[in-house]
Amino acid sequence: MILTKTNQDTLLEPLQMVTGIVERRQTKPILSNVLIQKNDAIISFLTSDMEMQIKAVSKIENNKEKNFSLTVSAKKLQDILRSLNVDSEISLIRKDEKLRVISGKSSFSLQILPSEDFPIIAEDKETPITITLQQNILKSLLNNVRYAIAEQDIRYFLNGVLFSVENDELKTVGTDTHRLALAMVTIQSSDTNQEFILPRKTVIELVKLLKDSEEPVSIEIFPKKIRFLFSNIVLISKVIDGKYPNLNRAIPTQNDKYFDFDRQTFLHVLQRVSILSNPNELLRGVRLIISKEKLGIICRNHEQEEATDEIAIQYDGDTIDFSLNITYLFDLLNNVPTDTFRFALANESGSVLITIPGREDFKYVIMPMKN
Repeated sequence: MILTKTNQDTLLEPLQMVTGIVERRQTKPILSNVLIQKNDAIISFLTSDMEMQIKAVSKIENNKEKNFSLTVSAKKLQDILRSLNVDSEISLIRKDEKLRVISGKSSFSLQILPSEDFPIIAEDKETPITITLQQNILKSLLNNVRYAIAEQDIRYFLNGVLFSVENDELKTVGTDTHRLALAMVTIQSSDTNQEFILPRKTVIELVKLLKDSEEPVSIEIFPKKIRFLFSNIVLISKVIDGKYPNLNRAIPTQNDKYFDFDRQTFLHVLQRVSILSNPNELLRGVRLIISKEKLGIICRNHEQEEATDEIAIQYDGDTIDFSLNITYLFDLLNNVPTDTFRFALANESGSVLITIPGREDFKYVIMPMKN
């Protein structure tokens, strides 16, 4: 039975949007599959890992075939479609519980698993709290904090990004307790206070799928899950149950010694001196010496080798000598695209606060290391 006949892009584009969450090794074999459903002129592709679900749709031209629903291996189907010529015509045919993919003289046969066995995250009956943003703004909010979240921490609530909605302000926060990144944006007043923690994997998928455009994304907040709707995509994710650390206590307010620096200049100097750091150490330190009109930057390794450099700054205060994790600095400089940062601290043992001059919408806090 012919299921549909269409061009490659109609099938491949939405399929590629949903395959990112599919793991090759699954406790349930069907979770390696994609659920394909045709409803009149709309064909949809849905994948799930039980914690997150992504659905993308496409429109079929010259629709004549009947509706259908089935599941096949997501990765294999994606690889097959990628291997075919762009704009080639593709026929999907169901025969003997196999899906045949035919294009020209090429033919592939894939095993089908029943669509009714595919686990779909249930719809919520509650009315959600809804926020609408531009896609590029949400993508920026996530990019500006996601590098700071923990990886596989036993404190599971640290393995995600905090979303905090408070009236007309939306904050995103990432922390592993050694550093913290906060980004915020003003939104249309929602008259609500709401917090939830979005898992790392969901954040990564959102950043990949969101466009750098002003097209809208709708965020629907339910008690235990979140739904994002944008660009013919519906992404549903469960949230992490837990209490995030107190932000007010983590962000220093008495850092009165500061200077501004050029992001690219500082990044290039760090890249040079890091050549003689200890690359295999989990905590790679860089020593920073702030003195009149200059910032000294020093890296040493276990072989007693040393690299030094300096950059000119506008600073006329006391000399301050301290160390930071160089990886934390690289994360900031490589992920937050601004020309200039402001470096503020109170003393050698206190936290460093890094902001963007003239803006209140971004803060990055790093705990110092011992020299």
